[in-house]
Amino acid sequence: MADYDLYQADAFTSVLFKGNPAAIMPLEEWLPDNILQAIAIENNLAETAYVIARGGGHYDLRWFTPGAEVDLCGHATLATAHILYTERGETAEEITFNTRSGDLTIKRDGDYYVMNFPAYTDHVPAEQQIDLVEEALGARPKEVISGAFLLAVFEDPQIVRAMKPDQLKISQLRQPGHDGCVLVTAPGDQGYDFISRFFAPAHGIPEDPVTGSAHCMTTPYWAEKLGKYDFRAYQESPRGGEVLCTLKQDRVILKGKAVTYLRGRISL
Repeated sequence: MADYDLYQADAFTSVLFKGNPAAIMPLEEWLPDNILQAIAIENNLAETAYVIARGGGHYDLRWFTPGAEVDLCGHATLATAHILYTERGETAEEITFNTRSGDLTIKRDGDYYVMNFPAYTDHVPAEQQIDLVEEALGARPKEVISGAFLLAVFEDPQIVRAMKPDQLKISQLRQPGHDGCVLVTAPGDQGYDFISRFFAPAHGIPEDPVTGSAHCMTTPYWAEKLGKYDFRAYQESPRGGEVLCTLKQDRVILKGKAVTYLRGRISL
């Protein structure tokens, strides 16, 4: 039996019990995938991040939902960097994570963490899905786009806030690319450029509180629609969280805060 450190932090917020919680587990070498998945199921959070130090501010990073390993996770990356800087003694000006989505860099800017992520611009109209999306979400979107996620666009932010989707019908909206993940967005109000919500029941996440990777798709979408590149965005889940976004060519710069909730040990 071996003991391991385990942390939990709330990302895209500076207030406990807001933003998106993630578990962070530093390792010296990878455990078997079935064990990594079992821990994620036991944690029962949207994401559990596993990180291995390689020296010089370089790390290997993997993310698991309760349902599967995923290619990219923004909030768990932010939470991992927060733990490395505040709990694990990292002093590098910039951290580089080697991931399934390539190298991701993150650094501090005052109270913020700044992440450099790929922009999701490869998408096509999916109007043939609009009736099924309306049934799943309980409201008819202005347009539906298929890309990294299935993106449903609404004109009224109040419709997005009040939405109570049918999780079973959302999980059945599967096609290559988004695999049952539905991203909903609308123009913002109350000082925000746009708002969003994210549903992924097929991955064991009925609603993700704040989704960094979703802003890799909404940022270039709203850049094209609004003719600007810098955004203050808000994800309208019950927990809620703020994401500052900037489109830079084929990259999206995401800024957010984090706060530590838990420090513990687990025995395997």
